[in-house]
Amino acid sequence: MNLEKLVAISGRSGIYRMAANRANGLIVEDLDSGKKFFVSGRLHQFTPLESISIYTTTEESTAELKTVFNNMLLKLDSHAIPTGKASSNEVRAYFEEILPEFDPHKVLTSDIKKLIKWFVFLNQRDLLSLIEETEEVVEASEEEE
Repeated sequence: MNLEKLVAISGRSGIYRMAANRANGLIVEDLDSGKKFFVSGRLHQFTPLESISIYTTTEESTAELKTVFNNMLLKLDSHAIPTGKASSNEVRAYFEEILPEFDPHKVLTSDIKKLIKWFVFLNQRDLLSLIEETEEVVEASEEEE
């Protein structure tokens, strides 16, 4: 699961792939159409998905987004993803199944809903894969060399 070049942009829905970095903004690529366009840093904030973490109650105090997405992929068949109209209690109950150690005092329901929306968006476009599979491929390629 490579979230390195994927960014969320304030004021725009969805996730975009960063194509190039400019001094005054980013050139991003729409994941559906493949069209590239400039987004000004003066008007928008950029959040790389790789830098996002979820607060937890463990010693590490945070869990990386790719770990959360991996847990969601693993439990995709057994736990239905809540819809956008789901109640706060349903969303939190689902997230407790995905990441039991998340800090309920620091993680807002709106954050969980946004995370679920991103997951659905990326999963529909087959941009997510299990971390274990990726690590096995890397290990196999290292052994071949």
